[in-house]
Amino acid sequence: MMANYRIRTDLALENTERFTQDHVEIRGVVIRENYDEEKDIRTTVVKIETENGAKAMGKPQGTYITLEAPNMSIPDEDYHREISEEIARHLRRLIDLKRERSILVIGLGNREITPDALGPNVVGNLRITRHIIREYGVSGIGEEQAHRVSGLIPGVMAQTGMETLEIVQGVVAETKPDVVIAIDALAARSTRRLNRTIQITDTGINPGSGVGNHRDALNRETLQVKVIGIGVPTIVDAATIVHDAMAHLLDTLDEAEQKEFLEEMISPHLHSMFVTPKDVDETVKRLGYTISEGLNIAFAEV
Repeated sequence: MMANYRIRTDLALENTERFTQDHVEIRGVVIRENYDEEKDIRTTVVKIETENGAKAMGKPQGTYITLEAPNMSIPDEDYHREISEEIARHLRRLIDLKRERSILVIGLGNREITPDALGPNVVGNLRITRHIIREYGVSGIGEEQAHRVSGLIPGVMAQTGMETLEIVQGVVAETKPDVVIAIDALAARSTRRLNRTIQITDTGINPGSGVGNHRDALNRETLQVKVIGIGVPTIVDAATIVHDAMAHLLDTLDEAEQKEFLEEMISPHLHSMFVTPKDVDETVKRLGYTISEGLNIAFAEV
């Protein structure tokens, strides 16, 4: 039955769950999980090492780090500081920050639509240093060594008439960063992961993929530079919620009846509808600050 039902998710972790539930081993995919009981943060690292693994997962080869924190949506400054420190720790592992780097942070999304405003919020809270260092040197920010951090909020095609990739390619060609970090809102399979999960990956990002607006990817192939993607799921496909709400009824039906039932109840228009928590306004602002603090911590030392 699940083969006929399309799961929409941007999280590599949720893609692996499709296989683990059926006790199927994914060749070419390595999964490591760690739970920090003191911080109440679960970290899952999914490494897709082969082309066959990438095909099975529907994701590019690379590393996907997922932080799950049940209390992430709660306004607890100390807890969010711990999450920021975890983000910084993983970024240092994915990026060589032991020497001075030029880093371009892209805030993807539409700041006028709250669930899609994560990227712009992150860039708005960043400590931007490139312009100061270019003008006064690192002494201008009171350091002996420092990373040159710049930010860009390219908007969306409806606002600019341009592909995000076109804008970013132009900026990358002009500023020549060593690494690009792209921040975007994602879609999840499970409502319990909304605004409680952060995914960090070294494979880049596909703007708009969570809501079915497939734009050109931002990755090493398209930008000719290392691209790190960071995202938080802020929406769930409405059809997924309908499916889950009816799951207990489907167990009493055979496979043919299940398929017919789903086709009747989950009409095509539901796949263009998305659901987000009612407190998404303040939550996205808080998460934007948490991620930006993680970046600021990671970039603070050389």
